[in-house]
Amino acid sequence: MSQPDATVYYVPHRSRWPIIAAVALFMFLCGAANWLNGYYLAGKIVLAAGAFLIAAMMFGWFGNVVRESLKGTFNSQVDTSFRMGMMWFIMSEVFFFAAFFGGLFYIRTFVVPWLGGLGDKGVITNGYIWQGFSAAWPTNGPDAIGGSFVATSPWGIPLLNTVLLLTSSITVTIAHHALRAGRRGRLIGFLGLTILLGMGFLACQAHEYWDSWYNLNMTLHSGIYGATFYILTGFHGLHVTVGTIMLIVMWFRCVRGHFDREHHFAFEGVSWYWHFVDVVWLCLFLFVYIL
Repeated sequence: MSQPDATVYYVPHRSRWPIIAAVALFMFLCGAANWLNGYYLAGKIVLAAGAFLIAAMMFGWFGNVVRESLKGTFNSQVDTSFRMGMMWFIMSEVFFFAAFFGGLFYIRTFVVPWLGGLGDKGVITNGYIWQGFSAAWPTNGPDAIGGSFVATSPWGIPLLNTVLLLTSSITVTIAHHALRAGRRGRLIGFLGLTILLGMGFLACQAHEYWDSWYNLNMTLHSGIYGATFYILTGFHGLHVTVGTIMLIVMWFRCVRGHFDREHHFAFEGVSWYWHFVDVVWLCLFLFVYIL
């Protein structure tokens, strides 16, 4: 791989991918909005078309970046910009989940106690509107929206999923060290094991959702608890899915020998993302399942 001039910053050529990305996201959001507002067939079609276009855009755009990297186009300045971009992306994800955790804490710390009669607001709310409501968590609200339900035990599938993700964090770290040491077989093996652990997590979460929905009667309609549970764990599951896909791409790139000991930021960026996903799950396991 030829080394580019470190004093010249690479400026990419004109690309069609940004406009394709904008159109794809617009179609995806329009489809989702129509589906949620009762236009089921049209919404599903537009949503599926947008999702397909997003996938095609990502495949094409990232393919261009990979080819540019293999040609030795990027110098150390570009590598630094990639690292800063990934750091800011992960920071945006931190604030994304922080917003939902903040909503959960506000509900549990303020709203539910107020409904139960705590404080000046609680005296009015509980005394005149929701008499007899007991401030307990988990709750489906004063009106028992969605009927009675049973919260998922943290010591079953959630605990297993915690073990799976923590183990995957270890295996991806071992794979990273193997890459830096030039041990290609060890790299491919442990990265493949990380992918299997991620898939195992998703399979267990799918089973947990099925059991909670059909056997425990805990659905999106189960008041505030059902809504916060599925929003938080669902978005995390989406991030695990995206992370697993990225790990699969890295596995194929490792098999094809795209990385060496010094130049492998794509692998590093994905490993950063995977560690972030693991940390978020630990917070979910503690604040959603246990406390």
